[in-house]
Amino acid sequence: SRAGMALSVLVVLLLSMLYEAVKMGKAVLLRRALLALPRSLSHQSLMEPEDGDTGPAQGRCWLSQPLADGFPFLFHSWFGYHVGQTLFHVAQVVLGYMVMLAVMSYNAWIFLGAIAGSTLGYFV
Repeated sequence: SRAGMALSVLVVLLLSMLYEAVKMGKAVLLRRALLALPRSLSHQSLMEPEDGDTGPAQGRCWLSQPLADGFPFLFHSWFGYHVGQTLFHVAQVVLGYMVMLAVMSYNAWIFLGAIAGSTLGYFV
């Protein structure tokens, strides 16, 4: 029926728009994760000498405890961004396969709905 086809095209259009939104959200999260990284990852900035030690080579690693001088990067912050990126990636793959399966129905209207949704999703 016409109503069923129109609803199918609308659903594919919305799925394509959601795919583009997830793709952009993943890029924004990646940018935030990269901005959270320190500018320099030299050996001296990653190691802090423990009490009684003479050099940074005998210190403890920055992953276990934050540095006393306010080193801005914490492992937990990076891990949170990585988990978020992973979830966005899974959503992007699932939506992509759903849109692909809809297009593989070889219906021109469904195909045009996917193209229009991708276009609108990128534009917005």
